[in-house]
Amino acid sequence: MTQFDTIIRNARMVDGTGSPWRYADVAVKDGVIVKIGALTGEDAKPVINGEGLYLTPGFVDIHTHADREVESMPAMENYLRQGVTSLLGGNCGFSMFPISEHLGKLNTLPLGINYGVLVGHGSLRAVAMGLDMRAPSDKELKAMSHLAGQAMEEGAFGMSLGLYYAPGSFAEEPEVTAVSSAIAAKGGVITIHIRDESDYNVGLIGALREAIAIAEKSNVAVQISHLKCMGKATWGKAAEALALIDSARQRGLDVTFDQYPYEASGTGFTGAIIPRWAQDGGLEALAARLSDPQVMPRIRAEMLENIDRRGGAHTLVVALHGPNPSLQGKNMQEVGVALGMEPVDAAIAMQLAGGASLVSFNMKEEDIVTIMRHPGGMVVSDGGLVSPGQGMPHPRYYGTFPRFLSHYVRDMGLMTMEEGVRRMTSAPAHRVGMWDRGLIAPGMAADLLLINYEELRDNSTFQEPHAYNSGIHTVIINGKVALDSTGRLIQGAGRVLYGPAAKGGM
Repeated sequence: MTQFDTIIRNARMVDGTGSPWRYADVAVKDGVIVKIGALTGEDAKPVINGEGLYLTPGFVDIHTHADREVESMPAMENYLRQGVTSLLGGNCGFSMFPISEHLGKLNTLPLGINYGVLVGHGSLRAVAMGLDMRAPSDKELKAMSHLAGQAMEEGAFGMSLGLYYAPGSFAEEPEVTAVSSAIAAKGGVITIHIRDESDYNVGLIGALREAIAIAEKSNVAVQISHLKCMGKATWGKAAEALALIDSARQRGLDVTFDQYPYEASGTGFTGAIIPRWAQDGGLEALAARLSDPQVMPRIRAEMLENIDRRGGAHTLVVALHGPNPSLQGKNMQEVGVALGMEPVDAAIAMQLAGGASLVSFNMKEEDIVTIMRHPGGMVVSDGGLVSPGQGMPHPRYYGTFPRFLSHYVRDMGLMTMEEGVRRMTSAPAHRVGMWDRGLIAPGMAADLLLINYEELRDNSTFQEPHAYNSGIHTVIINGKVALDSTGRLIQGAGRVLYGPAAKGGM
């Protein structure tokens, strides 16, 4: 009988701390890393030869929307094949609810990778008071706070705020602060899609100030989601945005941020160009307003402003539109031509037909790089689960982590490989309370990657998004090989992860 379940030999170990790589053998037993060093006299089945490869912790994605499809796509293959071993769903203010029911279902499924979840403030708000554009009553606010604490006890790692989207956009700071305080009391983190990343309302800088105020008044750890300078009004403001975060940290506030390595964002018409007031009451109420000749002209005028704000109709590309798949891959200028109408009117017609997912080109590389150089940043996808051939999704669904490490770290040299790995492993894992993951060290969960660094690249593009990456050699999750060197997927190595206040289920 062998002493270990698995030994990885002769790899260049990058342990996730940011320290320089070193040669080491790593032994795994019962899903846990148990020994590191020169293990030449030890044996295991299997012994994996890591010669010529880098051994890193598995990548941790703390900002995804995988909760939408994970019950029907538990393999989470598009994440597994980019080296992600753990992720969080439930971002931007929306989540499955209740948390206990969601996680209970997932515990019965063969998960491809580890899965945890945040509770969405917008989801809590919808349960407590519907989708109305108003402040909550005292009773409704107490209900939201109670539900937030209950969600933490059921396993959530924290709460996400979507202050840019309805109904989160209807919430004022006192409401958000009160509910965030309930999360802080349970040891959770708050992730915030800030109220404005452009100049829709309070502006990028004003929205960051609001997020920092939430951290200060709630005594909660705040993670700024996918920090960016979106649209021409904010281009060049990256340094000013980062200075605000640095100032907050110098005052003792626990504020950090993450970013995806692309010049385009992803959303829908309701997020990108339809005004929030028109969404008061939900999608049915929006459809009624869009069909009302007395109200629609005002909505249309504001949509035109928002299209311009994002750079024009040609910068908005249809990713998914079920009623008419032939429009997928076309920008809204082209869609307008195809449908014989102005782009804004095409958007209204598509929304009334069921809506669409969009890829929105609205950032400048200079701002992306400035944000990326900051040591407080982490890497996320802001993607979801997808099947090969389904629509024209943002390439971040497939290639976020290999792209960051190959293009920005290796090819552009923005930081060392070891620092790049830290930002995708221990930094995000420990930010949200996954304390047993993100590092290669004895006692840590055996979530590990073998990477051919020289061959690593993302193959997913905006034109051809459905492509897996090169250079991900082997993925090990909880001590089990989940993706082997031949590219074979072995489902079921993942498990449900529970947050710091969970009662049972850990």
